[in-house]
Amino acid sequence: MSDVLEFAGVSVVRGGNTLLDSIDWEVEEGQRWVILGPNGAGKTTLLQLAAARMHPTTGVAGVLGEVLGAVDVFELRPRIGLASSSIAERLPADERVHDIVVTASYGVVGRWRERYDELDLARATELLTALGAGHLADRRFGTLSEGERKRVQIARALMTDPELMLLDEPAAGLDLGGREDLLARLGALAEDLDAPALVLVTHHVEEIPPGFTDVLLLREGRIVAAGPIEITLTEANLSETFAVPLVLEQHGQRYSARAKGAQSES
Repeated sequence: MSDVLEFAGVSVVRGGNTLLDSIDWEVEEGQRWVILGPNGAGKTTLLQLAAARMHPTTGVAGVLGEVLGAVDVFELRPRIGLASSSIAERLPADERVHDIVVTASYGVVGRWRERYDELDLARATELLTALGAGHLADRRFGTLSEGERKRVQIARALMTDPELMLLDEPAAGLDLGGREDLLARLGALAEDLDAPALVLVTHHVEEIPPGFTDVLLLREGRIVAAGPIEITLTEANLSETFAVPLVLEQHGQRYSARAKGAQSES
């Protein structure tokens, strides 16, 4: 079994709707994957499976060497870092930012009577600093901008030193400056050899951070293509994924896309 993720014939059906259809996918240690596709493609469902927060209807879903359905997910989840809007909505608005991060050590939301040692406190500070949020440690989470909140959420997800890091649309809702700052920091994380395997979900090729190695393209719950980003992220595959003829351009380790026939801004 793959060190990180191994899905074989995985399907998810809810309310008679097929959200994922016969997914075969492997993620190895050290890989940095981006999942790309339109609304309703099944991206977030796939991420929920990888986070051990959902079970497949059929097929075998292996996560960190364990098989969903044959493992206690409450023991598995602490090994996985997850930053998503569903987690963000549960974070108390009046909580100190430093506490938002450090409480991940106990897997809780909202600090109460638990105690943390100096190593935990120092790690929370280190992660906030690395993500450009060290100066926010004493602020209340609810007073932060959207970009600041995203950085704090990622610091929280890294707090337990996870073996797998999952990022669900981390750049969604950010302005241009906030997006570029966050993508630069995620690119630095991707280049860190000690960082966990990374999986990032997005709608937009412009939001693929530098340093990501592989891409999985989804449409209507099925895989259009998957593999190394330099050979898999093509105009043909992207056009099939979004069902519109697209022009794909590469700018160093970054990408942009537009409809064929649309005037280039460059």
